[in-house]
Amino acid sequence: ISQCDFRYCVAITLKKMSSGAADLRQRKKQNCTESDKMAPEERNKENSKLGRSPKYMLIQRFAKLFFGCLAAVTSGMMYAVYLSTYHERKFWFSSRQELEREITFQGDSAIYYSFYKELLKAPTFERGVYELTHNNKTISLKTINAVQQMTLYPELIASVLYQASGSEEVIEPVYFYIGIVFGLQGIYVTALFVTSWVMSGTWLAGMLTVAWFIINRTDTTRIDYSIPSRENWALPYFACQVAALTGYLKKNLNCSAEKFCYLLVNASTYTFVMMWEYSHYLLFVQAVSLFLLDSFALAQTEKVHEVYRIYLFSLIVGYLLQFENSALLVSPLLSLVVALMLSKSLQMNMKKSTFVSRLLKIMYIYLVLTVAVTLNFLLKMFIPHKENEHLLKFIEVKLGLNTTKNFTMNWLLCQESLQAPSQDFFLRLTQSSLLPFYILVLIICLFSVTQVVFRRICGEPLKETVKLEDGRIGERPEIVYHVIHTILLGCLAMCLEGMKYLWTPYVCMLAAFGVCSPELWMTLFKWLRLKAVHPILLALILSMAVPTIIGFSLWKEFFPRIMTELTELQEFYDPDTVELMTWIKRQAPVAAVFAGSPQLMGVIKLCTGWTVSSLPLYNDDDLLKRNENIYQIYSKRSAEDIYKILTSYKANFLVIEDSICNEVGPVRGCRVKDLLDVANGHVVCEEGDNYSYSKYGRFCHEIKMNYSPYVNYFTRVYWNRSYFVYRINTVISFQS
Repeated sequence: ISQCDFRYCVAITLKKMSSGAADLRQRKKQNCTESDKMAPEERNKENSKLGRSPKYMLIQRFAKLFFGCLAAVTSGMMYAVYLSTYHERKFWFSSRQELEREITFQGDSAIYYSFYKELLKAPTFERGVYELTHNNKTISLKTINAVQQMTLYPELIASVLYQASGSEEVIEPVYFYIGIVFGLQGIYVTALFVTSWVMSGTWLAGMLTVAWFIINRTDTTRIDYSIPSRENWALPYFACQVAALTGYLKKNLNCSAEKFCYLLVNASTYTFVMMWEYSHYLLFVQAVSLFLLDSFALAQTEKVHEVYRIYLFSLIVGYLLQFENSALLVSPLLSLVVALMLSKSLQMNMKKSTFVSRLLKIMYIYLVLTVAVTLNFLLKMFIPHKENEHLLKFIEVKLGLNTTKNFTMNWLLCQESLQAPSQDFFLRLTQSSLLPFYILVLIICLFSVTQVVFRRICGEPLKETVKLEDGRIGERPEIVYHVIHTILLGCLAMCLEGMKYLWTPYVCMLAAFGVCSPELWMTLFKWLRLKAVHPILLALILSMAVPTIIGFSLWKEFFPRIMTELTELQEFYDPDTVELMTWIKRQAPVAAVFAGSPQLMGVIKLCTGWTVSSLPLYNDDDLLKRNENIYQIYSKRSAEDIYKILTSYKANFLVIEDSICNEVGPVRGCRVKDLLDVANGHVVCEEGDNYSYSKYGRFCHEIKMNYSPYVNYFTRVYWNRSYFVYRINTVISFQS
């Protein structure tokens, strides 16, 4: 900011201390009717200056809206078809038997789809829901409310649609299920298209957003690896909410459009909360963005507080419909929203162009944060909740505030999604030209926002309508919101690689908006004081030329790769797992309970329906403890210890995976057996070297030798190249 700007701010502060605040309050009180009346008059004056009739402008706007909507819907549909085609080429779904199809669902995905199957098998929908809410056939010795604990509302909706639409005779359940997920991904892309279009004013930005999203599919979505995962169901609704919120925050919005955006924000926020157990954390990040936006008086306070009320309504309704889910009551989102609502009166009184008001602004931010933290602490004290305490411990260890030998903590820290992003991630974004343009757009918007905030501190009021020649893109509230939001998500993505699936789609959207927005180029030219060429003309030319050049270069480089993906036949076939599932269905008793790694237990539950001792779920402390105990089959413990652990969960069969027992991981300390040795104290560190010590051999190796005492407790009943199945003896023989 130049010295000239500083003197200008001081002059404004001395001369217009009261007039600015009065104008701002008057603008905020302006209702939708007045806005609707003023808009046509302004447009008519503008049209008369350009020599255009209102009828001509109406046709032009309608054509722009029609072709933009057509392009958005077409982009979403084509992306859904692309996902379906790629999935068929990868797994050969149409030529597989049902068992082979189900094996493609791995880990937690297998659990979600297994409950969808159970709902369809139930005699009535009501009976199916009751069995899920009082489920004692999934995990041994444990009755769970699967709908609440695993957020099975997507499966409830899918089963209702499948039965109500009469699709039983038309399409198989698995195709219907994955078809819904692929359709939601199409809506996801359409919502990103619309958001970029609303921000830039041209649907060319939407096309570029979709192109970058698909090219960087490895970093924008997990749909390739885990179709039924909760975020694949929930994030499309969040994208719709962001698109509606973008329109809702715009200035000079007519009454009908504002009401539509408000209703869409309301519906999509509530649906998002119901679809994903971690949704309130993402909404908390969004609420912080809106809080900062409102703190600097860059948006209409009433609109921001309407969004806060939507958060409050969604949390309360979600709490009631999710079987009184106490995690929503102790969520940081609720504490922040209540603190903001309590501090609203103070905020309204301080928005005056005085020195005291600026001090109150700082006090207001401090007050909100203090009240939010205190309230969250009190809620956790007085409300019984099962919020994941291991998450707090994980954060402590991740930040280096604590160390632990706990198996679960160290296993979570070793997961790729919880590591810092690799260099390959940034390299991929750079090769597609996404990252360089995102950084350019972010820097310009951030500097413009900083300049606007400085002017607001100096007492200068915001302009009611920002024109292209003004070069003040930082005065648009929807732009400021997205800048803050993408920075916060980016900070999270720099810490945890799994967060990139939340951040990268909005990187695509913001970068596409920037290069297609004449206002952004005009803001840059204002700073450069460009005089050789008319800046408005050059901004309009660049907003069309730059995205066109980017589009052609992306088409030339990446389109052949995408077509190769669709034409190249891949093969996913796991004969050992198919043989194991076939043996279980034919040979194992119906009442048998299986024990093994949680990931394999999920597949066994889906493919056979048999009861298991553990599941690949990490939001329940009891299940986490079970998983750690069952994993002891890969540790250096005695046969008697393992036998006691397994029989305590009423397990009848034990499945040992050769891939875990003989694992050769890229990071030595992150193998399951290494983590177990550390947790059990079987590894001693001296002078930087690790020494293994235990009087017992590794159980998964020793049991294969078929000697006492292992044969006394376990009898091998099946094996192949990958799996060894042992029956847990009920009568122990102590023969040597």
